[in-house]
Amino acid sequence: MTENTDDILNLLPARLKEARRAKGLSLEAVANLSGVSRSMVSQIERGESSPTIATLWNLTRALNVDFAGLLDEEVQGDTIEVLKQSDVPNIDNMGYGCRIGILSPPEDAGGHEVYDILFEPDGKLISQPHAKGSREHLTVLMGSVEIESGTATEVLHQGDTGRYAADVAHSIIAHNGPARVFLIVKTGI
Repeated sequence: MTENTDDILNLLPARLKEARRAKGLSLEAVANLSGVSRSMVSQIERGESSPTIATLWNLTRALNVDFAGLLDEEVQGDTIEVLKQSDVPNIDNMGYGCRIGILSPPEDAGGHEVYDILFEPDGKLISQPHAKGSREHLTVLMGSVEIESGTATEVLHQGDTGRYAADVAHSIIAHNGPARVFLIVKTGI
């Protein structure tokens, strides 16, 4: 571990940010878990504020990391962040007969979201319009689905990809049996 105070102050912001991202947590989630305001967490991560010992304690406990481990001087090589299938967060209370797996990191919410959706026979996901300019890109991995976007309707089969407006009412409906799709939602600006 480093001994120099300047080294600690230089390493801490980046290491806290790395620890937060490694856990897949947003600034808001860390704020809620630690009791440290979102703006303070952001300032600490940008190196604009030095945390008190109490604040640092709350942050490391919220991130479930060891303070000493944050300051190891070992340079970590290339890494691959893995989200095991059993750890994928799911939304089960939207739509009918579908399970929505959230594959994108929490910090991408509202911008570029990625989903794995498994439909039971006749399962459907009906969505209200997203922000102006939003689009969805859907690839059918298994089965077939009917996509409705505004007044347009199209049936897609395994291997097909559809791109459509999501700033109008839209839906995805399993067509003739179970289906699985990979969905990217790009929210408009």
